[in-house]
Amino acid sequence: MRDHTKLRAFELADELALLVYQVTKGLPKEEVYGLTSQMRRSAVSVPSNIVEGCARKTQTEYVRFLDIAFGSCKESHYQFGLAVRLGYTGDNDIGYFEQKFTETEKVIAALIRSLRKT
Repeated sequence: MRDHTKLRAFELADELALLVYQVTKGLPKEEVYGLTSQMRRSAVSVPSNIVEGCARKTQTEYVRFLDIAFGSCKESHYQFGLAVRLGYTGDNDIGYFEQKFTETEKVIAALIRSLRKT
């Protein structure tokens, strides 16, 4: 069994989930069951799938869950961009969030690539 707490991908994904929760606190109340819920679910899915993948016995299963985590990260990134275009986030958050999403995506993708080589 792998230790997810030692993975940079998990650290970044966990941080991103916390940031998304902070940002979604400021979304309009009419979005509670819409965009707020979707953003939170996709953001939590990223570290959750990394953790679940680490608990799997085979490397094939592990990589499959990392693929799901990567997809959820891209989904969350899109949803954040949508919230920005709808004017739901502060301008000073945008650059920081974009950098965090990009870094998380790159680290997860690199981990997947390295595991597929072996």
